[in-house]
Amino acid sequence: MVAAGRTLLGLAECVPERGIFSLADIEDKDLDQLVCRSREFFADRTNHDEPLRGKIAGILFAKTSTRTRTAFTTAALRLGGQVISYGPHDLQLETGESLEDTGRVFGRMLDVVVARTAGPVAQLKTLSRYGGIPVVNAMGQEEHPTQGICDLATMSLYFGALDGLKVLYVGEGNNSAVALAHGLAHYAGVELTLLTPPGYGVLEPELARARARAAERGSSVRQIHTLDEAPATADVVYTTRWQTTGTSKPNANWREEFRFLYIDTAFMSRWPGAVLMHDLPAHRGDEITTEVLEGDRSLAWTQAEMKLTSAMAVLEELAQPRRGSQ
Repeated sequence: MVAAGRTLLGLAECVPERGIFSLADIEDKDLDQLVCRSREFFADRTNHDEPLRGKIAGILFAKTSTRTRTAFTTAALRLGGQVISYGPHDLQLETGESLEDTGRVFGRMLDVVVARTAGPVAQLKTLSRYGGIPVVNAMGQEEHPTQGICDLATMSLYFGALDGLKVLYVGEGNNSAVALAHGLAHYAGVELTLLTPPGYGVLEPELARARARAAERGSSVRQIHTLDEAPATADVVYTTRWQTTGTSKPNANWREEFRFLYIDTAFMSRWPGAVLMHDLPAHRGDEITTEVLEGDRSLAWTQAEMKLTSAMAVLEELAQPRRGSQ
C-alpha cells in the first residue's frame, strides 16, 4: 500500500504544512497543553510510552546551537526515536538543490524535521508541505517558538500559572522576544513590556499580531526604549545576549546603545520581587553580571533544562497522527 500523498512514480501532491512554526499560529489550548506537558516531563522524563519508537528525526542546524540542538536530539532519543544530524554544509542545498526537492526526500526517509536556518519560516513550511512531515522551527529569522514554549513552561513551573504575570523583557527585539510576545498573548491579564534600544525593537507587524491577541484576553504588549518608561512592578525580568545568533549590527559602536540595559544588582533592585530569566548563552560583562546570573533570583539554569522537556513535549505532540486523519 502506498502512503497517502505519494505514488510509485513520485509525490502526488504537496499537503498542508504541519509543525511548530510560530506561537502566533497555535490555538490557546494547544499551547497550554505543550506548556503543561513540558512541566510534566520536567518532573519525570520517563512519563511517556516512547511515542517516537520506530521513528527517525532529522536534526538540521545551519547555525550554532548548544541548548536547542542538544535538547531536541536528547528528546528524540528519550522518546524512543533515532536521530540523523545535519550540519550547515551537509545537504545538497549547498549545491543548488531546491527546498521542494529536499522536502520530498526528507518525507520519504524521515518522520519529523527539526531545523534552525538563517532564512524565513516560509522555508520550513515548504519543507513540510513537500515532505508531508511535521517540521519544527528551532529558531528562524522571525521567531524562536520553541524557546517561547520553554520560557512559558519555566514561568508556569515557578509561579504555578501564567495568567496575570507582569514580565519585563530587556534587550534586542530578537526572535526570542517575538516568541515571548506571541506566547504570553495567549494568556489573560498579562502585562508584557519590551524594553529595547531605539532601532533594535520588535518589528511592528509582529507587535500588532501579539497586541491583537493579547487585547482579546485583557492582556497588553507594549514596547519602550528608555528606563524611565519601565513599569514600577515586575514578576520577571527577562534578558538575552545583545548579539543575536546569526546576526550582525551595522553600527560598530552598538554596545554603547545597549549599555543602559546592563543587568547588575543595581538594575535588579528596581524590581526586588522579580526573578531573572535569560535564554542563554550569556555574555557576562555585556548584558549581565555573573552575580545576577548565578544569584538566588535566577531561573536561567532551570530555563535551560526546560529546553529539553519542552522539546520532548513538542516531539511527542508531532508524533501523533494529523488530526482528522485515519
